[in-house]
Amino acid sequence: MLYRRFGRLDWEASALGFGAMRLPTIGGDEANIDEEQALRMIRYAIDHGVNYVDTAYGYHRGKSEVIVGKALQDGYRHRVRLATKMPVWKTRSKEDMDKYFFEQLSRLQVDYVDFYLLHALHGRAWSKMKRLRVQDWLEKKSAEGKIRHVGFSFHDEYAVFKKIIDDYGKWDFCQIQYNYADEDYQAGTRGLNYAASKGLAVVIMEPIAGGKLAIKPADSIQALWDKMQDKRSPAEWALRWVWNHPEVSVVLSGMSTMSQVVENVESADRSLPCSLTEEQLAIIDRIRRKYKKMGLISCSGCRYCMPCPQGVNIPEMLAFYNEYYVKNEAEEVKGKYQKQIPAENRAKKCVRCGRCEEICPQKLPIRELLAEAAFVLE
Repeated sequence: MLYRRFGRLDWEASALGFGAMRLPTIGGDEANIDEEQALRMIRYAIDHGVNYVDTAYGYHRGKSEVIVGKALQDGYRHRVRLATKMPVWKTRSKEDMDKYFFEQLSRLQVDYVDFYLLHALHGRAWSKMKRLRVQDWLEKKSAEGKIRHVGFSFHDEYAVFKKIIDDYGKWDFCQIQYNYADEDYQAGTRGLNYAASKGLAVVIMEPIAGGKLAIKPADSIQALWDKMQDKRSPAEWALRWVWNHPEVSVVLSGMSTMSQVVENVESADRSLPCSLTEEQLAIIDRIRRKYKKMGLISCSGCRYCMPCPQGVNIPEMLAFYNEYYVKNEAEEVKGKYQKQIPAENRAKKCVRCGRCEEICPQKLPIRELLAEAAFVLE
């Protein structure tokens, strides 16, 4: 495992961090985590050098923090830095801040957290949190030793990102979405560089675009990958593209299987910054442009839009829609969709109420996308 300086802190993070948003589940129930498998995966990663574990209040409907807390027993807690996040959208007062924070400590079975983030900040959310004087609360908890370092995760435009950094001079780190298909999306490359220039550590989420960049691609894209002299999986190339940026402190991967953990840990041994050649970067750029033409949707599979009042499995619908175009409108995807998705959970059940769009951190036009998915898949 290779390690990187964590911003201005006197600490080095593993190049790969464990993101506990997509733990293995049983029966398709997001809250029913396969505990035995999840514990094995997290501890395998730590045993192989991962020292940054990330979770959040809402992941797996609150069960992710519980599983992470169990995984960090038996001496594992002292081998990692632990990150979790305040559910900003649920927070309406300082009393709420205390309520959720101490609930998180209980779930995680810890007395303090190393890294505490304001979760999924955008312009309106940051304005609300400033009105609630969240800065005072963070500083109080830091003085009490309950929080070691403060940061935020982000979903909005670059100008908002810059404002949040400039508004509060005590941020230690930030977390942004970044991958080769989305290099100009939200904070993007400009945000990465700006945060690093201010001494903030930059944690990357969605380096594989919620798994979409790991899907076996259409032949035209695979032909480009085949031009690479080094034979790596599309998932590893996506990770290495992010690791190639020296401004990146740690890359989170939301791993769902042990094989993904093993593969990503191995890939992290090749995570040197500035290690991709000009030829390799040019090929990846050509692949990025092809994906853009295919209409790759920036859904990260966070599941904040769930449950849908009409029973539509929104993340699954968008994943199938993406796969259909990534595979160049492959008929096999339609067949898989019809076989795997019950009629009551399909895109055509959408009544366009708009609830999902109000809470989507990516600001996706979900109603329109579901209509298109229903048209092409059903």
